[in-house]
Amino acid sequence: MDKTSISDLHAMKRDGRKIVGVVAWDYQIAQIADRAGVEIVSVGDSVGTNLWGRPDPIEVTLDEMVIVCKAVRRGVKRALVSCDFPYGPLQQGTDTALAAARRLMTEGGADMVKLDAAADFPDAVRAIVRAGVPVFAQMGITPQTAAKHGIDYATMLKGRTEVPAEMTARLVAEARLLEDAGAALIDFTNSGQAAGPAVTRAVKIPVIGGLGGGPWLDGRMRMAHAASGYAAAAIDGRPETYAKDQGRHSHPARCLRANGDRHHRRHRDALRDVRLGAAPSHVCAGGLRRHRREVDDTQRLRAREAARASPEEVHLHRLRSP
Repeated sequence: MDKTSISDLHAMKRDGRKIVGVVAWDYQIAQIADRAGVEIVSVGDSVGTNLWGRPDPIEVTLDEMVIVCKAVRRGVKRALVSCDFPYGPLQQGTDTALAAARRLMTEGGADMVKLDAAADFPDAVRAIVRAGVPVFAQMGITPQTAAKHGIDYATMLKGRTEVPAEMTARLVAEARLLEDAGAALIDFTNSGQAAGPAVTRAVKIPVIGGLGGGPWLDGRMRMAHAASGYAAAAIDGRPETYAKDQGRHSHPARCLRANGDRHHRRHRDALRDVRLGAAPSHVCAGGLRRHRREVDDTQRLRAREAARASPEEVHLHRLRSP
């Protein structure tokens, strides 16, 4: 399969096809996600909290992001690799931001850089784009701006935060500003059902979202570890799961192979859900399974209805379909 390009993402928006991305922090998960067929593998500063156990991603440094980005880059052959700016370089001025972008591209191997609160720094966005580094602009209620909105970071992670409808006009203006500054695409975090569709319609560049996104956007970002259930929270209260796995795969090598297959299968399933426009908002493995059953039930129901329909009804449905 050919290497994904930013032009491909723009074409997907024009054609109404959903863009799928995952957040990854290591070589193995990056390989699995890339082989599953995602368009974007995003190296998030969330590595600090989710992989290293820090209380806040604001503690992650540029040197650390370069190291993590290198690892992910080695595992990705086809998808675009985006790397987050940690907190600091953007706030220190355009020259510092430009130097950081160059490091993430030349040392880390990133195809583009993601800037949190990018609308507050349009001059830096323009300078980075002029230097030949594509910008993935993040806006909304984000990890680095949650405190500004009076929202606790831990609360935001639970997925219950949503941009208020009264902020829609301001966010539409921010999205247009970012597009004019040269941003290649937008990550609209915690977009909500009011601002999300309005921003997506207002700009020609793709608008995708991770935390708090939804089917109204041009695509979704999913944290790879959450999508595959690779988290301590996924086994809390369910000790029998490991025992069952051990019973089926008693040999260590078979157990590891089964786990690898499961991770790959779950990434493929999550990708399928986003393509269907039924983007999951659940963060736990149990929630993903419930969501997937709902998607499967809906597909089976549609298939039964189609089987009962007369040829004339089928023809009419096709004429009405976009």
